[in-house]
Amino acid sequence: MEFRLLSKAFQNGGFIPDLYSNTRLGKNISPPLHWENPPRETRSFAILVEDLDAPLIGVITHWVLYNIPPEKRELPEGVPEGKFLPDGTVQGRNFFRRNAYMGPEPPFGTHRYRFRIFALDTRVSLDPKMTRRRLLKEMDQHILAQAQLVGLYGRR
Repeated sequence: MEFRLLSKAFQNGGFIPDLYSNTRLGKNISPPLHWENPPRETRSFAILVEDLDAPLIGVITHWVLYNIPPEKRELPEGVPEGKFLPDGTVQGRNFFRRNAYMGPEPPFGTHRYRFRIFALDTRVSLDPKMTRRRLLKEMDQHILAQAQLVGLYGRR
């Protein structure tokens, strides 16, 4: 069976509801996520949310989560801001220098937001200043599987 990342809030390739945006229409809360069929050897999960269409910058990181416990299969809607969650999950720093989810807020047009989950054979060092780039480097050689969910969001 295939490792998959899903959301009750939107379909892969579909539009992310306004509720999860950082616009005047939204509440800037994280959407509910769940995943299926991780490898048996998984010791932790990591999640990155990235805007793939940021002009001039390239990729903008909206969320960095790691050391998600291996028995966990979902994140509820509205994960609170903070460096450490009660279950040991760590929120690293996003592009906006916050340890939190930051919802879509494209300056113009419709952007693609990629939610990626990684099943890892280890836990990552505890550092709430962890960035996307550092996390990818630390995960190198430890990724057992990955899955993604892409949502679209455009200004109205």
